[in-house]
Amino acid sequence: MHARVVAATAAAVVGCVALLPPVRDVRATIAVRPLVIAHRGASAYAPENTLEAVDKAASMGVLWVENDVQRTKDGELVVIHDETLRRTTDAEEVFPGRGPWNVKDFTGAEIARLDAGGWFGAAYTGARVPTLKAYLDRVEHHHQKLLLEVKNPELYPGIEQQILKVLSNEGWLDRRHLANRLIVQSFSAVSLRTVHRLRPEVRTGLLGTPAVRDLRRYAGYADLINPSHTALSSAYVDAVHALSGPHGTPMRVFSWTVDDAATARTVAGYGVDGVITDKADVVRRALYWY
Repeated sequence: MHARVVAATAAAVVGCVALLPPVRDVRATIAVRPLVIAHRGASAYAPENTLEAVDKAASMGVLWVENDVQRTKDGELVVIHDETLRRTTDAEEVFPGRGPWNVKDFTGAEIARLDAGGWFGAAYTGARVPTLKAYLDRVEHHHQKLLLEVKNPELYPGIEQQILKVLSNEGWLDRRHLANRLIVQSFSAVSLRTVHRLRPEVRTGLLGTPAVRDLRRYAGYADLINPSHTALSSAYVDAVHALSGPHGTPMRVFSWTVDDAATARTVAGYGVDGVITDKADVVRRALYWY
């Protein structure tokens, strides 16, 4: 009787696993698991793009974090997603009458005064908009890896060179970081071409879903194509993987923003190389713990 129960249980487990979509490498038949990247840090659990979000991702054991970099009025590089300060800080209260509260219209010292955590929850009141330097230091402290987005580069002429200078000053352009700890991405092909021209050793990713017929020209300066999960198919991932990027290795695909188990398994079944998510614990459990 015991043997029959064990056999039936084992068969049920095998059956459940068989129902899951395959996670595969399109260039081989071995099973792989995509990287899990914490979008703006662990942004479902701490205020996005703050040092607290980096800390939370680290406490969850997440190796990769993603962030957004913009520039202040006086040239400071800060980590914030929106073009304006309204949604994720108390800028309207601290600086009334200075609408629309664009990042580029405030100095670094002014932005440093703002609360970037209270909107998320009382426990995070007093969190600040970090400078890029402070953010890099915290990521380094946790021995994490960084997917850095050049945000709105058309608003900040020369921001690519500034970002690369800070990365260099902080030790992020040495061989170890360049090999497997840093990727610079943007929706702007012009910005990525600039990064590649200035520092061709830096790996880069183009955000969006360019037409398959255009992929080859992006392969000259982009190592990755990073589309929304809503625009993905296995055929598209295969088309990206079929090309080699500027560093002579197959181009890769990181998909965003995936926050539920079913979607995570779907895009993993397409063969993506990374999943960008606000809920790294949910995605990791879906892809690694079954």
